Amino acid sequence: MKPAPFEYHAPETIHEVCGLLAEHGDEAKVLAGGQSLVPMLALRLTRFEHLVDVNRVAALSGFGRENGTLVVRACTRQRVMERDAAIAAAVPLLAQATPLIGHFQIRNRGTVGGSLAHADPASEYPAVAVALGAELELASPGGAVRRLTADDFFVGTWTTAAEPDELLVAARFPVWPARSGFAIEEVARRHGDFALAGVACAITDGRAGIALFGVGSTPVRARDAEEAWLAGAGAAEVAESAVRDLDPPADVHATASTRTRIARHLVERAVTRAQEGQRVAG
Repeated sequence: MKPAPFEYHAPETIHEVCGLLAEHGDEAKVLAGGQSLVPMLALRLTRFEHLVDVNRVAALSGFGRENGTLVVRACTRQRVMERDAAIAAAVPLLAQATPLIGHFQIRNRGTVGGSLAHADPASEYPAVAVALGAELELASPGGAVRRLTADDFFVGTWTTAAEPDELLVAARFPVWPARSGFAIEEVARRHGDFALAGVACAITDGRAGIALFGVGSTPVRARDAEEAWLAGAGAAEVAESAVRDLDPPADVHATASTRTRIARHLVERAVTRAQEGQRVAG
C-alpha cells in the first residue's frame, strides 16, 4: 500500500518547524528517522495532511556533556548511541539498550528523539529515560523551551505531554556517579521485535532507578522495587516488589500473567547484573 496524499515540508530551523506545527496543528506530523511513522503511513494506520521533515535542521543533531548531563539532540541517530565510546562512558545504559532496538538498518536511520516522541510503551529508550531520571526539552513557536521529566512526558500509548505546536529538541540524561551499575533485560519473540516485557535498571549508592516496559501504556516506574533495593532487599524481593501491582495488557503474543512472570524474572536478573557492575565499578 501507499500513504495517503500529504504535503511535504523541509524546514531548516527549529523556529520554522514550530511555526509549521502551530500553523497546521493536528494535521501535521514530524518526520525524523521515519522507522515507525513511514510504515504506519504506508499501511494507512494513520494519515496526516502535512509531514514536517526535520532532518535538515542542523541544531537537532549531535550530543555533548553539560552540567552533569549528557545532552542528546533529537535527530541524533541511534547508531551513534550504540557506537560512540564517549556515550558509553557517560551513560552506559544508553549504549546497552541501543543494540536491542530493531536491526542495524533500523538503528542506522532511527533517531533518539523519534523513539522518545513516538512513545511506544514496548520500546527501550523511554524506559531508559524514566529509569535514569532524564529530562526532555520541548521548543515552542515563540522560542521558549520547557523541560519535562521523563515521568511526566509519557502519558499513554503513543501519547506524550508535548503540545501540538511543540517540538522535542533534546533529551538530557544524567551522568550517574562512577560507582554505579546498569542493566537492561528484555524478552521478545525474535531479536529485533518489540519486547513482550523488559526492564531498565540503574543503581548507585543511595539511589536506584527501575523502569519496566512492554507491560503498560507507558514505561512503568517501579518505585516500590527501588525502595526495596535501597532498604537492602535481595534481587528476588526487589523483583517481587516491582510486579506486585502490575496490570499488564494481554494480547495474541502473551497473557497478562505471562508478562508479569517474565517481568519478575527480568527484574531479578537486571538487579543482579547491575549490582555486579557496581561492584566492578567500585
